[in-house]
Amino acid sequence: MPTSGLIALVGDAPHAWTMVNALRRRFGDFPVIVERGEPAAAFWARRKKKLGAGAVYSMKAAQLAAKLTKPLSRGRLSELRAACDAEPVPAHLRIDVDNLNDPETLARIRVLKPKAVFVASTGMLRKPLLEACACPVVNYHSGVNPAYRGINGGYFALANGKPEHFGVTLHLVDLGVDTGPILATNQIPVAANDNMQTYMTLMAAKSQDLVVQTMARVLAGEAKPLPPSTLPSNQYYAPTLGQYLATGFTRGVW
Repeated sequence: MPTSGLIALVGDAPHAWTMVNALRRRFGDFPVIVERGEPAAAFWARRKKKLGAGAVYSMKAAQLAAKLTKPLSRGRLSELRAACDAEPVPAHLRIDVDNLNDPETLARIRVLKPKAVFVASTGMLRKPLLEACACPVVNYHSGVNPAYRGINGGYFALANGKPEHFGVTLHLVDLGVDTGPILATNQIPVAANDNMQTYMTLMAAKSQDLVVQTMARVLAGEAKPLPPSTLPSNQYYAPTLGQYLATGFTRGVW
């Protein structure tokens, strides 16, 4: 039986499995609750309600345009993936659920009585879930908080001409969008052949030690939030087609 007191709440994404496997190498096996997540149609419907139909259709067009760089990224992706174990955990370690905030999931978490919870690539975690955990809940965010909350944080750092803000953040989860106290962050160099196809894998490849070290401090009760950041707080979504093309041609950021 797992003895570390660690559990993970993740979406079924390669960068999430990379971090889970890095933690398993350090702490041994532990339970992993995997959220199936909402259908893409529901996700985009929420975005349309919040941002408007025009912005959403433009974001979808940008995603299609970004796929044109995929054939050019295969070599770089192979290089980065060699440093990542992105295999899902064995079936006996995982618990698949539709929604992490469902009462049934909360009941499972209470039974596990975790000492620390690692989170990556999930939907929003609600107050009852955080109360059920009754321990530090640490989110892996692919961006530097608070300046690049939301999604595509690395891309927008480069698009804004701030490569020094390309990195990840480990923060305690609160009820906001990536607004919790920051435990650790890093700065990751970007190669000339990196793009939207490689950013997430690059971050995962270069952040495994940071995740392991941070969670070790959390489990030992030694983790303390960093001083409040002086960076402005901004939440990002996905680039629109106009943003993507303009940034690509003017900054070489694709």
